Amino acid sequence: MRIYLQKSAEGPSPPKFYQVLIQQDLIEGWILVREWGNQGSGGRVKREHFATREAAEQALEEAREAQVKRGYQVMFIEGTYR
Repeated sequence: MRIYLQKSAEGPSPPKFYQVLIQQDLIEGWILVREWGNQGSGGRVKREHFATREAAEQALEEAREAQVKRGYQVMFIEGTYR
């Protein structure tokens, strides 16, 4: 599952992006990957490990909501989303 958000440019700075996705790891867990930065740049990446898919999905939803409150808009959602 992947959610991509974007925030409009403010002044001379480029638009910002925030991407959050869930991946299954190799040892029966789940990883929440967050990537953010200015559009056109590599951005920064943070990974968090969760024991269950449900916990990872909850963290993904919380991350999405936090960014929407900061002015980001959901541009697209890929994968199964409840």
